[in-house]
Amino acid sequence: MKAMQDLLFVALVSLWCSVAVGVLGAVVLWMMRRSSLVVMMMVLSVVTVIEIAFTFVALGFLGVFTEQALVAVLLVCIPTTAVSLALCLLLGARILNGSRSLARATRTMGEDGRFAAPAQSGSAELAVLTQELAATSAALTASREQERVLEASRRQLIAWVSHDLRTPLAGLRAMTEALQDGMARDQDRYLGLILQETQRLDQLVGDLFDLSRIQSNSLTLSLTPVTLPDLINDAVTAIEPQARNRGVRLVPGGIESIEVRVDVRQISRVLGNLLGNAVRHTHPGGAVTVSAHSAGGTAVLSISDACGGIPVADLGKVFEPGWRGTPARPAGKDVGGGLGLAIVRGIVEAHHGAVAVDNIEGGCRFTASLPLA
Repeated sequence: MKAMQDLLFVALVSLWCSVAVGVLGAVVLWMMRRSSLVVMMMVLSVVTVIEIAFTFVALGFLGVFTEQALVAVLLVCIPTTAVSLALCLLLGARILNGSRSLARATRTMGEDGRFAAPAQSGSAELAVLTQELAATSAALTASREQERVLEASRRQLIAWVSHDLRTPLAGLRAMTEALQDGMARDQDRYLGLILQETQRLDQLVGDLFDLSRIQSNSLTLSLTPVTLPDLINDAVTAIEPQARNRGVRLVPGGIESIEVRVDVRQISRVLGNLLGNAVRHTHPGGAVTVSAHSAGGTAVLSISDACGGIPVADLGKVFEPGWRGTPARPAGKDVGGGLGLAIVRGIVEAHHGAVAVDNIEGGCRFTASLPLA
C-alpha cells in the first residue's frame, strides 16, 4: 500500500512539473512563432529535457531521490540535450533544403507559368504541397492555352463577321441609293433583294446573340421528354424543300425509338443546323443519311453527307466559332456566318452531351450524343 502511494505521489509531482514547464514552453514558442521552424524544434527539445530535469529536481527536494541520484540524472540530461539538438539540426536542415527548393520552383512558376517539381521535397507535408502546386500549374497552363485559343478564335470571328456585315450593308446601301435616285428599273426586284439581305443580317445577328448566351452560360433550357424520331421527322420535313431544290436525297439510316429529355426548340435547332449544312455541302445527286440509336446510356444521333470529306487538319476546328473551311466567303455561295456548328456544340454540351465529326467514304459524319430520358 505504501509503495502504491509513493508511485501515485511521484506521478502527481511529475504531472505538475510537466504542466508548469509545458506552459512556460508554450509561451516561449508563441513568442517565437515567426522564427524558423528549426529554432522552434530546438526549443521544443530543450523544453522536453528541462521538464525531465525539473521533475527530478522537485522529487529530490521532496526526498524521493538522494543527492547522488539527482546529480547523476542531471549529468545524463546534458548529453541527452546535446544529441536532441543535433538531431533537430539534421532534421531542420533537411526541411530547410526542401522548402528552399520548393520556393525556387514556385518562383519559376511565377516567371514562366510552368512548375518544375524539385527532386527532394524534404518531408511528406512538403511533398503534398509540391503535388498540389504541380496540379495547379498544369491547370493554369491548360487554362492559359484555352484562353489563347479562344482569343485567336474570337479575333478570327470578329474579322469574318465584319466581312459578312460589310458585304450586305454595302449592297443595301447601293440598292437603297438606286431606288432613291430613281435609277432602279425593276423596283420589285430591288425590294426583294433588300428583303433577302435584311433577313441574312437578321439571322447573323441572331446567331451572334445566341452564341454569346451559350458562351456566357446564360442559355436557359426547358427540358421535356420527347422521342427522338419525332424531332428528326419534323427537322427532315422542314429541310426537304431545300434538299429537293438542290437535288439531294434525305435517307433514313435506321432510327430507333429513343426517348430523350431535352429542350425541344434548341435540339430542333441542332438538327436543323446539321441537316442544313449536310444538304448545302452535298453535291447534287448525293444523299444525306440520318440515323439514331442508343449506346452506353446515351442517344446517338448521326447525320452523314456526301461533301467529299473535311481535311484532317481542320477536323478539330469544325466546331469553332467562325470556321467555314475557307479563309474568305466564296462568291455566289451561301456558306453562312460560320456560327451554326459552334451553336450546335454549345446547345448539345448544355444538355450534358457531346458532338463529334469524322470523315467517311465520300463525305463526313456529324454525331451528337444526348443523355437518355
